[in-house]
Amino acid sequence: MSMHLHDFYRSSAAYRVRIVMNMKGLEAERTFVNLTKGEQHDAGFVDFSPSGLMPVLQHDGNTVYQSLAIIDYLDAKWPEPRAVPRDPVARARVLGLALAIAADTHPLTNVRVLNFVEKEMGAGKEGRAQWIEHWCRKCFAGLEERLNRESETGTFMHGDSPTLADVCLIPQMFFARRFDMDLSDYPTLLGIEAACNALPAFADAHPSKQPDAV
Repeated sequence: MSMHLHDFYRSSAAYRVRIVMNMKGLEAERTFVNLTKGEQHDAGFVDFSPSGLMPVLQHDGNTVYQSLAIIDYLDAKWPEPRAVPRDPVARARVLGLALAIAADTHPLTNVRVLNFVEKEMGAGKEGRAQWIEHWCRKCFAGLEERLNRESETGTFMHGDSPTLADVCLIPQMFFARRFDMDLSDYPTLLGIEAACNALPAFADAHPSKQPDAV
């Protein structure tokens, strides 16, 4: 088995993949692509990943793009512990929570969108910060309300074992803290975050623990 992950310590999407790989006890060789230096636009990486997006997983001659697709691939190849439950109702809930972050929020706050807002739209650094806070708070407020009223919420976003929902939440909360957001309005999310970060799979995936962290 050969596995190679194209990674960046501060990428929320790559952070998700690292968590799931840790949950499953998987290791990979890694190549680090520094998004802040624009290395995703280098010809060598674009030839390999035409979208210029991270992360990318190579395994046994296969190339898998997009973090949620990579996690689905890992769930299929190494089913336990699962990131997404098999039960249809539980699966739908976990995916719905995860996508509220990974589809509705993270794409609005990734580096290429933020650079466009700041520079191309002329919003500047202040406008960039307002944009980040607006979309993160919309996300966190909606999740907090759902989790508080739904009986399926447990120690984690769904029950008492971490799932894809938690895997998406923790990087988004880390991202919000990078921009000094006060998250005290979201006590349920903070409790789940603490439970996740107490687990080695999450703690070891933290950006500060990565070899390319600067």
